[in-house]
Amino acid sequence: MRPDPHSRAFPLLLWGLVLAGVAALPPASAQGASATATAGQPPAATAAARPVIAAGTVPDEATRAAVLSRLRTLYGAERVVDRIEVDAVIAPPNWGERVVGMLGPDLQQVSVGELSIDGNSVRIRGQVANEAARQQVASAIATAAGPSYVLKNALAGGGASTQDVLDRTLADRIVEFQSGSATLTDGGRAILDEMVVALAQVGHQQVQVIGHTDSVGSRAANIGLSLQRAIAVKAYLEQRGVSADHLGVQGFGPDRPVADNATDEGRARNRRIEFRVL
Repeated sequence: MRPDPHSRAFPLLLWGLVLAGVAALPPASAQGASATATAGQPPAATAAARPVIAAGTVPDEATRAAVLSRLRTLYGAERVVDRIEVDAVIAPPNWGERVVGMLGPDLQQVSVGELSIDGNSVRIRGQVANEAARQQVASAIATAAGPSYVLKNALAGGGASTQDVLDRTLADRIVEFQSGSATLTDGGRAILDEMVVALAQVGHQQVQVIGHTDSVGSRAANIGLSLQRAIAVKAYLEQRGVSADHLGVQGFGPDRPVADNATDEGRARNRRIEFRVL
């Protein structure tokens, strides 16, 4: 889906230090906040905390106030720097509500990054702990934005952890099933054989096998299919020697997309199995 041709009049860059025109999120260690920060309980700033800069042009004062209020709730009022201008620009329908919705607590997992909302074109970049966090942040933004927005996920995972072992092994590949079923293909089983080796390195930690689908068909049917596929993956891993005590299953259906369901490529990326260390 192409961005609205009128939308480029009002880019909105949110967060962090502005370096050569690039906004950067404060590093996670300096945020003093968790993903569970709630309204009325803004995270306390530390001496090392960097400012959170909101810059750009919005179509009305209500949008400006709502964006600043959300950022102050997430990061603390003393850290938010207001560089937002109000001008008579053309915005997509309900643009302000969509923007505020994208500013959720999952963003606190991102360090040294930028969120750019240019009409209905959205770009998130920065550093997160691992691939699971990368997908979680992008999914939260995509869900809040809705299908008429195009999201580019430029987040990068880093740091050595047991989650990274699984992420590097899966390497963004799709565990394939026969169409419309929970029956693994030969290619899907081959990937899972590699995951068996990776799971052996996780030790006794619990790992959740999570199924996802695209948005084609009913939500209820897709949630059921995603769960059945997660169960099928768990069963195969158990057959290959992975302890059932260390595996759980969950199915989110179409609720956590990582790509645009309006395209064939996006739907293919959304039909996936995720492994998350608990």
